[in-house]
Amino acid sequence: MSFQILLASARGMCAGVYRAINTVESALKKYGKERVYVLHEVVHNAHVVADLRALGAHFVDDLSEVPEGSVLIFSAHGVSCEVENKARELKFTIIDATCPVVTGIHRKMNLASKKGQEVVVIGHPGHQEVIGTIGQYQGDKSKVHVIVTEDDVKSLDIDGDNAFFATQTTLSVDETRRTVQALKARYPNIQGPRQDDTCNATQERQNAVRDLANQCDIVIIAGSKNSSNSNRLREVAISQNTKAYLIDDSSQFDKNWLIGVNKVGLTAGASAPGYVIDDIINYLKEQGATEVITVGPQAHDRVFPLPKEI
Repeated sequence: MSFQILLASARGMCAGVYRAINTVESALKKYGKERVYVLHEVVHNAHVVADLRALGAHFVDDLSEVPEGSVLIFSAHGVSCEVENKARELKFTIIDATCPVVTGIHRKMNLASKKGQEVVVIGHPGHQEVIGTIGQYQGDKSKVHVIVTEDDVKSLDIDGDNAFFATQTTLSVDETRRTVQALKARYPNIQGPRQDDTCNATQERQNAVRDLANQCDIVIIAGSKNSSNSNRLREVAISQNTKAYLIDDSSQFDKNWLIGVNKVGLTAGASAPGYVIDDIINYLKEQGATEVITVGPQAHDRVFPLPKEI
């Protein structure tokens, strides 16, 4: 069995993820591992969390788990105003690792609440980013509506002349476009971004995996099951009628996937570390991969400065 690996140029960690990981690593060096706590997974990747935990970071799901006098880091997904205010009341040393793109959406949500606007959040209910975004609305929470698909727009009953919309940054670009179009068609005066809040890194990686799927027999996405952007990459590949599999690393690879395959596409979600891609490539070489060909344009990722507390 022999096959080629086509590796997407636009893949892997984005600027917001690098910033969040570097924030935790820098905090550990500055404040000591005994004091550093992270609220929720700093990014949604099992390897990243395990690596930071090995360095000494403590991951918690509730402020009640954080000892007095600790350094508390908010994850890249952001938190609600209520959580932030409570953390300040408890007098933790707070370091905000929220992705700057998400922070921009938070500012818009705050402004919408001050204006008393109704808000439509296009995103997956229960995702940490969506929870944090909703929590930035400090007015009547009954004015906040969470939807995902264009069909969900039909169930809305809002004042479209005094409304605002925002979207999760890691959604499917195509699906979100359809939902936004449906929303604007029903409520022409609704305010919001020109298209959506999907970040450039998400868009470029989805474009890359779409092209990859059109050239390959299967596509492998390196990423964790709870990673929204990684799941969207898999869905984009499948939308091109190509089999696609989301795995944390080579240990989850099924050799049967390679039967009758000539080209294997490979990419990584925006929170997957580079060494996972190397691990999968080495595994595929052991299974008969003859060469690795990098395809597509490079990502135009930005560089975000670390929080001032670091």
